[in-house]
Amino acid sequence: MKRIHILIGIVFVITTSILMSDSGKTEFGKITLPLGRVSVQSQGDDGWKRAMPKKTVYVGDKIRTLAKSRCEISLRGGGKLRIGENSELELTSADVKPMKKEFNANLTKGNIWVSAKAAFGEKKNVSVRTPTAVAAIRGTTYRATADSSESSVLVYSGAVDVNSAKKIIEERKEKRKSLFDTGTPFKLGPVEKIEAPTEVAGPFEVSLEDWIKLAKGWCITVRSDGKYHLYEFDKDEDAKDAFVRWNTKLDLE
Repeated sequence: MKRIHILIGIVFVITTSILMSDSGKTEFGKITLPLGRVSVQSQGDDGWKRAMPKKTVYVGDKIRTLAKSRCEISLRGGGKLRIGENSELELTSADVKPMKKEFNANLTKGNIWVSAKAAFGEKKNVSVRTPTAVAAIRGTTYRATADSSESSVLVYSGAVDVNSAKKIIEERKEKRKSLFDTGTPFKLGPVEKIEAPTEVAGPFEVSLEDWIKLAKGWCITVRSDGKYHLYEFDKDEDAKDAFVRWNTKLDLE
């Protein structure tokens, strides 16, 4: 039994070395279904090249889809990322071990579907960052949409941890620091009459300070100012979306 374990360990080390032998790059996965105009920009390369089926993509690569285009990436070690039209995704990290797999990607804009169910006893974490939020899963299915002003995360199975993007959190901390660190002694001034507080328009009233665990059937939208709206989305209406229908069909297959 010990010899078998040693042999498995040796095979894993050799396999990992082979996967990283391409100019020291770390494999993220393979493009298994490019539809329409899909292109890849390799790290350190200014140009974009058309994505071909079974093309290996690496950490640091960017994937872009244009109108009426989609793309599926099969993750190393199992799981899928699917990108909708007019989207751009940067593959930032991949750490694959026998029972622990972690992937991170940045969705600059567009629509992404994450389907990464974990095997029994396996730890699988697929995190997608957007300009306003970060969503981290441990073996489940969710969809994220993003642009520069706000991002949304919808959960279809399991649970997803969501927080504001690091940039927004740091900006809030600096803003608070500037409010209290004036460099001058505090003096109590005369009492002044002020107007009553006005109600904030819409449901975005609270800043996202900590991680929120999002359950199946729930959605969160996070704005660029860190404020968020948490609600249960209409599953029937959501199912009408062409991108959702496409992903649901592929997951069932």
